[in-house]
Amino acid sequence: MGKFEEHQRQTDRPPAGPADASASGTGTGTGAGTAEPQGREYRATELAEAAGITPRTLRFYRERRLLPPPRREGRIAWYDERHLARLHTIAGLLARGHTLGGIAELIVAFEKGRDSDSAAELLGVSRALAPRFSEETTVRLTPEQLAALFPEEDTPENLSTAIELGYLSIEGDEITHISQRLLDASTMLVDRGVPLSAVLEAGRRMRRHVEAISADFAGLIKEHLLTEGRFEDISDAIEALRPSAKQVVEAELSMAMDRQLRREIEEFFNLPEERRGPSEGDARD
Repeated sequence: MGKFEEHQRQTDRPPAGPADASASGTGTGTGAGTAEPQGREYRATELAEAAGITPRTLRFYRERRLLPPPRREGRIAWYDERHLARLHTIAGLLARGHTLGGIAELIVAFEKGRDSDSAAELLGVSRALAPRFSEETTVRLTPEQLAALFPEEDTPENLSTAIELGYLSIEGDEITHISQRLLDASTMLVDRGVPLSAVLEAGRRMRRHVEAISADFAGLIKEHLLTEGRFEDISDAIEALRPSAKQVVEAELSMAMDRQLRREIEEFFNLPEERRGPSEGDARD
């Protein structure tokens, strides 16, 4: 195959100090805007106690605009569960070593919908916390080894398609396949008589389907876990979701394969309808 060009695609801390009962809502940065209260409401001292901080720290957070404005009745500031969740989030991020400046940037990102990747980075979710779903092992091959796996199928067109799909990357005379399992499945299909070009095109179509499936599972995490006060749960939730997601996909695929293959075989042998198995609708009942 010759040589190929490589394809690659300060730490701010809240002040320490005794509890200050004057944190009842006179600090700056709270503004007059209010939202509908959610669940229980707290006075400032009650909120601080529930969050395990001092009223002085609470006031400091408000002055740094780390909390949304409280609801006001005259001179009394009322806080709700959103504020308590925000305080738990701040505590969790501080425990991970984030600065108040970084936390403030994160809050701005979420509230304004700006740059969700950087927000995830600040949370430590994007790389450090989120476990990988994939457990694939890469395979290093020489051009000769690849050609031996796919006799007479190692054409420039197939190579180009495999690189485009991300299955192969090439550096000098060394080729890396992204997944031992996908490579094994491809060689098995080719050995059984399926052209490699057909296997690659099936892989292209399958990727569109699995991207849609993964979007459904990711949507569950986004809708129910990427919310204020639950950032600490994300890593554990993803770890728990990984085997469950695979089980669901494997079960649904197995049942769908049963239905599809039964139809194909029955049509091939032209079986009369009364001798055919249950329909797709019957199989689901």
